[in-house]
Amino acid sequence: MRLPLTMIAVLVVPLAGCVTVAPPPDPVPMAASAPADQTARAQAMTFLQVLASVEPVAEQVCRARATVRNCDFRIVVDERPGQPPNAFQTLDDRGRPVVGFTLALIRDARNADELAFVLGHEAAHHIAGHIPRRQDQALSGALLAGVLAQAGGATPDEVRAAQNLGAEVAARSYSREFELEADALGAEIALVAGFDPVRGSGFFDRLPDPGDRFLGSHPPNAQRKAQVAATVRRLTGG
Repeated sequence: MRLPLTMIAVLVVPLAGCVTVAPPPDPVPMAASAPADQTARAQAMTFLQVLASVEPVAEQVCRARATVRNCDFRIVVDERPGQPPNAFQTLDDRGRPVVGFTLALIRDARNADELAFVLGHEAAHHIAGHIPRRQDQALSGALLAGVLAQAGGATPDEVRAAQNLGAEVAARSYSREFELEADALGAEIALVAGFDPVRGSGFFDRLPDPGDRFLGSHPPNAQRKAQVAATVRRLTGG
């Protein structure tokens, strides 16, 4: 996939002509006094180099697993001002997988390994079919809750409320499982692409820890880091 120059221009001073993508570099430390445009240019080039290495691996893994039909990932940057560090995976209206990064996440990344792991993680959500699986679970939860509410003599409004609650509970009950699954597969993708997923999982240290809450949407950060480390040990024999 070739990134549009308009997206690149959001990240750095506009570059003339085509961008030649090199192999993933070692993390480039930026001096605190470095000019802002030089810092932005280094961040953007690291991001583009990560995409060039990780995306083909993600698409190869996607085709090999054959869980979903469309493995042509589209990588986008959310350039809206004020957005916090975040990455997401969704589908466009044609079913093409989309992975998005906010500018803040790209700027906040401490090294290329973090960007590679995040990209692998988000791609893994699509490869594992998490969106349709979550939708199926939500629908099943809504139907079951609606039937039980009707059997109990609930009013139409109460039935709808029960369906909404049932959908939310059913979807959340698998959210943490999906996150851990994406962490493992994302670590594998990043590793095959030539990055260090364990080092990349260091960004969990900067995220608020959701803890072990009942029906929480994300597992504790320590559990996620352990999942990544265990995956790397399994794949490397170490």
